[in-house]
Amino acid sequence: MGLPKTQQNEIAGYTLLALCNIKEKDKWADAFIKSHGISKGIMAFISDNYQKNYAPNTRETFRRQVLHQFVQAGIADYNPDIPNLPVNSPRAHYALSPIALKTIRAYKTKAWKPLVKQFKEKIGGLKQKYNQPREISRVPVKFPNGKIVHLSPGKHNKVQAAIIEEFVSRFAKGSALLYLGDTENKGLYIETEILRNIGVHLTGHSKLPDVIIYDKLKNWLYLIEAVTSHGPVSPKRIVEFELFLKNSKAGKIYVSAFPDFSEFKKHMKNIAWDTEVWIMEFPDHMIHFNGDKFIGPR
Repeated sequence: MGLPKTQQNEIAGYTLLALCNIKEKDKWADAFIKSHGISKGIMAFISDNYQKNYAPNTRETFRRQVLHQFVQAGIADYNPDIPNLPVNSPRAHYALSPIALKTIRAYKTKAWKPLVKQFKEKIGGLKQKYNQPREISRVPVKFPNGKIVHLSPGKHNKVQAAIIEEFVSRFAKGSALLYLGDTENKGLYIETEILRNIGVHLTGHSKLPDVIIYDKLKNWLYLIEAVTSHGPVSPKRIVEFELFLKNSKAGKIYVSAFPDFSEFKKHMKNIAWDTEVWIMEFPDHMIHFNGDKFIGPR
């Protein structure tokens, strides 16, 4: 019925059953409209009929992560019995919307598909509603070869875009992008054959950095972590990197990239020695953590 994957979970499933007033042995055609509060209505229905007991403090999870989206998607109505209830009233309630009821009653019948189509045309899928502004806010990034891709929105991916567009042009000129992860798609861009040729064999268990850049002339491999909330190049991360790089003779350069100086300060204690730090806020400068070489292989 057009709901995103984040709403396709156990709590959402039980909530829908409660809103439909469907017990375990009932048929979908038995669904009917009856208003429910959250704690004494929906959560109590789930406990009584499905022996699934949720802690009282999960009430807000039901409200914020399920019911709010059900209302947006046209599956449920908020306060249909008393529309003028004030916000946060203890009498707040939810009920299945009439159009959702008509659609759900047809589940597993020939009428299901046409009614779902009709439902989506009239209401509009929540997934589509969420994706439209999300697509607009995607982060464009131009690769060294001129190709442009759009990363999913977020601070982390803005740092990744800056690494490719700002860091490479200053500190890794002429290098090629071999790997780029995305918060929605970890393997967004990967040059598997080139990586294999330089002795880097990836598996589904490889602990990859966010960005891998390769300077063919110098045979230098830049392994870069974009750090917004966690994940600088720590001693632990270097051990993980060295494991999947054990067959590569390329020189390894480890870089932690931060959006600003304040984020860098939060992670200073975790950054490994003999690694580099680049801050998006000051793109022309680098910080080297000790060692006798600056921006060279370990």
